[in-house]
Amino acid sequence: MPLALLALAVGAFGIGTTEFVMMGLLPDVADDLHISIPTAGHLVSAYALGVVIGAPLLAAATARVSRRKVLIGLMVLFVAGNALSALAPDYHWLMAARFLSGLPHGAFFGVGAVVATSLVAPERKARSVSLMFLGLTVANIAGVPVATLMGQHMGWRATFLGVSVIGLAAIASLALLIPHDHTHATAGGVRRELAALRSLPVWLALGTTVAGFGALFSAYSYITPMLTDSAGYAETSVTLLLALFGVGSTAGNLLGGRLSDHSLRGTLFGGLASLVVVLALFPVLMTAQWSAAVGVTLLGMAAFITGSPLQLIVMEKASAAPSLASSANQAAFNLANAGGAWIGGLALAAGFGATSPALAGSALAVLGLAVAGTAYTVDRRRALAPAQSQGRLVASHVPPHQEHAHH
Repeated sequence: MPLALLALAVGAFGIGTTEFVMMGLLPDVADDLHISIPTAGHLVSAYALGVVIGAPLLAAATARVSRRKVLIGLMVLFVAGNALSALAPDYHWLMAARFLSGLPHGAFFGVGAVVATSLVAPERKARSVSLMFLGLTVANIAGVPVATLMGQHMGWRATFLGVSVIGLAAIASLALLIPHDHTHATAGGVRRELAALRSLPVWLALGTTVAGFGALFSAYSYITPMLTDSAGYAETSVTLLLALFGVGSTAGNLLGGRLSDHSLRGTLFGGLASLVVVLALFPVLMTAQWSAAVGVTLLGMAAFITGSPLQLIVMEKASAAPSLASSANQAAFNLANAGGAWIGGLALAAGFGATSPALAGSALAVLGLAVAGTAYTVDRRRALAPAQSQGRLVASHVPPHQEHAHH
């Protein structure tokens, strides 16, 4: 695998760290800026909003620029957003800085996935995407716990300065390792990129991402109360258990990449089906501490098996202009994050118990399977249509005397 994938993984590690660290720093930020924790929670939403708006916008705006320059430019914006977060004098400035930090996120993964697949042989495409996403999953094991500890001992501003340094390392590695010749811009620019988004298969693939990852976030957003109220863990143990989720997601991501190179659809259906089962079993898994730890690991694994195949299917369906569709898939991940958390919250608020968000998630994963199944049916029909029309064309050109001979 080319070294350039390491540069993409370093960028992904920085992005993953800044995205998830806010959850751990909320009490510190709230204390320092004299705001409530729910108000501080809006800083998480501000970042996600930046991702959803920035992903398609920046991918479309940079369609005519070389992808190497785009990736470096996006990391410059990322460093600026995190440095401004560290220097923010009050809550409103921090909110704006978090929004800015989120803007390059989706376009970086979207354009990065297109570059990653262009660097390897066709039969290793999924593996190359999974190696880029490895930075994101490893951020959950190492980046987020270390950055959270740093924030608790040196102040939350130090965390964002630390993330800015990771961003600078990513800029240096992208400049050194991404080859010039592999990163030409899309011919046709914005118009061609937008035309790719008009296809039904692309939208079905994006819908699968929203439902499948909505299933994950429905449960994962409320994992702390499940582990403390149901499984009986002390709150101090939660950080270690979240690292187990990171281990599971890293293993699932690598497994998904390897299996997708053999069967893209098979891996997607298998991952979603295992997510349905794992989430449905959560009420049982959360009755004991050992099984809860297993459940958290399996949740990460089942969800992230689907990461690479979903990214590749979207790119495949928009093959003429994949950058915008690939970035839109990252916006879909973040819609899943917000939507899943909202649906899980509804189950909790309705009084269905601590593990009810997982059951809501299981239902969302079934929906994901249904959308993926619909996409598969549409693909089959489209593949058969040219063959059938060609058959009719051949039949209509049979000369009359031959037709009599057949009779």
